[in-house]
Amino acid sequence: MYKSRKSKIPFFNPDPSWRVAWGAVDANYEDIAWRDDQVTVIVPRTASGVITEKLAIARGEQFVVVGDVWLTNQVQLLENLGVEPNSFALSPLQLVANLWERWGMKCLNQLEGMFALVIWDREKQVLWSIRDRVGARTLYYTTTGSVRWIAPKLRTLALHRSSDLDLVALRDYLCCAFVPGERTLWQQVRELRPGTVLQLPECKVQAYWQLQEKITAIDKSLAWHSDRLRQLLDQVVREYLPAENEPVGVFLSGGLDSSSITAIAAKFHHSPVHTFSIHFGSECPNELEFSSLVAKYCQTQHHILEITFRDMWERLPETMAYLDDPIGDPLTVPNLLLGRLARESVQVLLNGEGGDPCFGGPKNQPMLINSLYGSVTNQDSLQAYLISFQKCAADLPQLLKPEIWTAVQKTPWVFEEDLYSQASYLNRLMAMNIKFKGADQILTKVSNLTQAALLQARSPLFDQRVVELSMEIPPEYKLSGVEEKAVLKGAIAELLPPAIVHRPKSGMMVPVQLGFRKYWQREAKNLLLSRNAAIAPYLNQLPIRNWLNYQGDTWSRYGVKLWLLVSLEIWLQVNQK
Repeated sequence: MYKSRKSKIPFFNPDPSWRVAWGAVDANYEDIAWRDDQVTVIVPRTASGVITEKLAIARGEQFVVVGDVWLTNQVQLLENLGVEPNSFALSPLQLVANLWERWGMKCLNQLEGMFALVIWDREKQVLWSIRDRVGARTLYYTTTGSVRWIAPKLRTLALHRSSDLDLVALRDYLCCAFVPGERTLWQQVRELRPGTVLQLPECKVQAYWQLQEKITAIDKSLAWHSDRLRQLLDQVVREYLPAENEPVGVFLSGGLDSSSITAIAAKFHHSPVHTFSIHFGSECPNELEFSSLVAKYCQTQHHILEITFRDMWERLPETMAYLDDPIGDPLTVPNLLLGRLARESVQVLLNGEGGDPCFGGPKNQPMLINSLYGSVTNQDSLQAYLISFQKCAADLPQLLKPEIWTAVQKTPWVFEEDLYSQASYLNRLMAMNIKFKGADQILTKVSNLTQAALLQARSPLFDQRVVELSMEIPPEYKLSGVEEKAVLKGAIAELLPPAIVHRPKSGMMVPVQLGFRKYWQREAKNLLLSRNAAIAPYLNQLPIRNWLNYQGDTWSRYGVKLWLLVSLEIWLQVNQK
């Protein structure tokens, strides 16, 4: 065991994002970029990031538009406006302003890309907040007070909320390792859901897009569906590439999803393609054999980063400071560190996130088995789904203090509507993975941590068109028995070595079990069992103490649970006002 260099959690204060106030705000407020009697836009001069935060005002000055926008179909949008693409030299945000002026909210159906927008109609005195369809960008808003605040980063709203935790969000985090749905860990702040619009002053939330099962061409073969998917992937990846004279990076694990994106990028991009992989030292198994095989096959410039146990522990406070809600996925620290390595070579980074949620990854298999044998196990679908996360769902009655458990145990779960819908069972599971794990864990993690490394990350397999197509493909071509992602394998088979296409899914295994057993146990005990711990008012110490001592760890799951709790504790500490 090594000695921690610092006994206290260091303080991190990432640059704040832009924010918008609806209501009367003092005119002397710092960094005001635009204001009138009802709306104030604040763009801090210290704000940094790949996506430049700018203010655009539409023609006629009826609309004020602020936000983050990256669009793949800008040329088509300009043609819709009757504007020559070569003559339009303004920002994508100004383009959105022009579209909104022409068609209002109907223009959202035309936008393809990643965006978080706030639009103020000065004439009608209506404020709209808008999030893209899959949730690649985030928006948060306060729910109380005479002034409502909106921002793309939860941390930016710290001055405008109380420090009271949302106990249901805490329950959900302990089960999922992220906070699903509109709740955040703070009572007075909500997250705008993907594909929805919040309208003020009515406080009305409405969907402009919904993920729906639309199975088509059931008479067509697997090869036909694979070919259709391949054509779309080629189009999307080409649109996601940077300018032809700029290099591009790809996070490459050696699994099917990231290898597919690497192969397509290498096929179409004529500037250098850099790939980035990680391992955790000689004590731990790794996937470098497979990532190196793909890199060599696709002729990329390959970079390998070793992440030590010291790195994992000491970089966790900084990592948690960059996240919105806490995320208990052990890949958070590696994502940040690998992003910083990538920034030395590229500015645009692709990844393979989305393959499992969209195309029936193996994590759905336990749920499919439960649907067949649930009458034997006496487990209903919701119980099975929560336990499938392999976090703390079964531990809640012992882990939460009695009064906390009593307060939250009967509150409905956000998964229930999708879980009990009329869609095919696999597509119900996929819809939940896309809508919640995708938007609330994967995409926000990728976005926040790559922006912290001054990169722009793009996730082609989470493109809205790919997501929509995934819901059109017959379920038996996504996951059938032990064969997962058959349609994706067929789509990219010619681009990759058979050893990659047909290797079983293993996942990126972060060695947190070994970490707590050998390296972090003392630090974790000091952090989690302290009387002054931020989690102390909510959680019982006995199960945590047992986990730290590895008592009864039959399935070697205690390390994952401890990482989830350590991430929560540190997130709470670094987010204190």
